[in-house]
Amino acid sequence: STMSPVVISLTCLGRPMQCRLPPAGGQDKPSLSAWPSPVVPQGQHVTLQCRSHHKFDTFRMYKDNGILVSKLHSVMSQKGFLIGPVTPTQAGTYRCCGPCPGSSSWSAPSDPLDIMITGLHQKPSLWAQPGAVVRSGENVTFSCCSESSFDVYQLSRDEQPHECWLAKGQRRGGESQADFPLGPAHSALGGTYRCHGSFNRSPCEWSGPSDPLYISITGEEAWSLLCVQVASQVVEVPLEQDLEASS
Repeated sequence: STMSPVVISLTCLGRPMQCRLPPAGGQDKPSLSAWPSPVVPQGQHVTLQCRSHHKFDTFRMYKDNGILVSKLHSVMSQKGFLIGPVTPTQAGTYRCCGPCPGSSSWSAPSDPLDIMITGLHQKPSLWAQPGAVVRSGENVTFSCCSESSFDVYQLSRDEQPHECWLAKGQRRGGESQADFPLGPAHSALGGTYRCHGSFNRSPCEWSGPSDPLYISITGEEAWSLLCVQVASQVVEVPLEQDLEASS
């Protein structure tokens, strides 16, 4: 059976978080972000930034099950922690925390930030039904397929780089395929789409991206313009009749 896609913030599904982090103190947790994106092509760089409105002297960065990655001084933490050129060993879940002033305890850890490394497997193929040009209101379904038999496929849109749809791969012969039925088309669905694939054993290690697929939604703007023109004509007709009557 086909699994309905789920839209989520980018995350590594299935990766256990058993962090042996310092005990949480009374301070608010810092925030952790990735620039330019948490989805990083193999061999490229990514900068992790740990920020807090508290004036921590240092931050500590942890990965996966609590492995200490780096201890950052406050000046360095503002610039960020540069990782790269990235390899599969950098894929995973990161958190950071800071010391509580005047205490030996540490702040609560930041929310987890997942770093996905792409280009580690052959890219899948992506297409859409009924096609790349869809009329407003028509149902549109994306399909992502690969001979690599990925367990999970991720569909993303360039215009929303921090979100994606997930769907399980379904075995079909020597391939696996995931379908993403996104429902009736509307103008917000237009844009450039790509998909990746990954295996359950390494959810943060993604394939290369599929070739980009641009989807154009037609009919909605034209129909709105037509309604305006018709409404304008309805208003103008009595005026013309009045002018003829007065001439």
